[in-house]
Amino acid sequence: MYSFKLTEDIGPATWRTTQLAFDEAKANGAKLIVIEMNTYGGMVNFADSIRTKILNSPVKTAIFINHNAASAGALIALACDDIYMSRGSSIGAASVVNGEGEVLPEKYQSYMRGLMRATAEAKNRDPKIAEAFVDPDVDLPKWKEKGKVLTLTSKEAIEAGLAKAYAKDVYDVIQQSGLADSDVAFYKSTWVDALINFLVNPAVSSILILLIIGGIYFEMQTPGIGFALVVAIIAALLFFAPLYMQGLADNWEIVLFVLGVVLLLLEIFVIPGFGIAGILGIVFVICGLTFSMVPNDWFDFVPSTPNNLFNSLIIVLISMVGSIVLCVVFGKGILHSKAFQRLVLTDEQQSSMGYVSALRNAELIGREGEVKTTLRPSGKIEIDGKWYDAVAREGFVERGETVVVEKQENYNLVVRKKQ
Repeated sequence: MYSFKLTEDIGPATWRTTQLAFDEAKANGAKLIVIEMNTYGGMVNFADSIRTKILNSPVKTAIFINHNAASAGALIALACDDIYMSRGSSIGAASVVNGEGEVLPEKYQSYMRGLMRATAEAKNRDPKIAEAFVDPDVDLPKWKEKGKVLTLTSKEAIEAGLAKAYAKDVYDVIQQSGLADSDVAFYKSTWVDALINFLVNPAVSSILILLIIGGIYFEMQTPGIGFALVVAIIAALLFFAPLYMQGLADNWEIVLFVLGVVLLLLEIFVIPGFGIAGILGIVFVICGLTFSMVPNDWFDFVPSTPNNLFNSLIIVLISMVGSIVLCVVFGKGILHSKAFQRLVLTDEQQSSMGYVSALRNAELIGREGEVKTTLRPSGKIEIDGKWYDAVAREGFVERGETVVVEKQENYNLVVRKKQ
């Protein structure tokens, strides 16, 4: 036997737990999977994924409702082969609502009604009762007033044939299933589960986004520091990895974010001015971060959670603006702080001590060379068959043009186009 708990809001964490638990149960050769439930609901798309997992399970399933199976929890319960309930428990109230608890329009309720009916029919339960969990207009005078959404107590659920019997605990469910002599294995959550659940919290995600954008912005403003980019990369890994493992972030969303960052870098360091590449870069970064936080199939967002996309967009935008404001306001203070000084090399290598920035090529000053790669403004030039790094003094210089060396700065020759 195998048992696991669904005792929190239905979402990415519960979906991940369900997948791991079913895989372990299969590996252990379990004859029965018992789910202990106590939830007020959650995200319908993940409830539907759990429901599908249960319906397709070759192993018999039973659910022990220990107090609550509301909303999305009711959908999951209906998918199990047997339903047991502790005394004083309830099941139902599955209308689709938004984050403020307001009932959503009819098209969302219609979708949920269909899921409830189909699930009940798959397990030979009364689809009308399942539909009444969502639709207040379903007429069931024995169990509810017309115009009210159905919620059944444990006693009513047993009388209606929805639940099989009362149960005290998981062991009681196993005994009533005729498997009392079997060993029971329980799913044990690990610190990895706790860490992932912590990182996918919207508040934590907003902080990670702030670090991602702040790190990228800081690196662009003060290139060469390095640590800001490291912070951004670590924050991006902590942001995307848990969402990917939870089934939220998809490959294309991560690629979209990376492409946006690349376009921004190209716009700043390669392409002059600020144009299409920069605008697309910002859009791609915002979309990549936003879409990764929302369940979707490409651009097909789940109709039962319409506010998730908007809420995620607001989190991303506020975090982006906040990170830029913090960088602008506190940027100089960070650079001169004691903590920052410990992270960077502050020793100076002065010329009086014998240090030089690069080998000098004084004999090249005034010489002419041919541009081998377009100077934008940097590139390669050739003098006497030897290639040198060069920087155009003004504007771009196309390949094949002749340039004159004016001076040397570090490892680069500063050149101008021959008049």
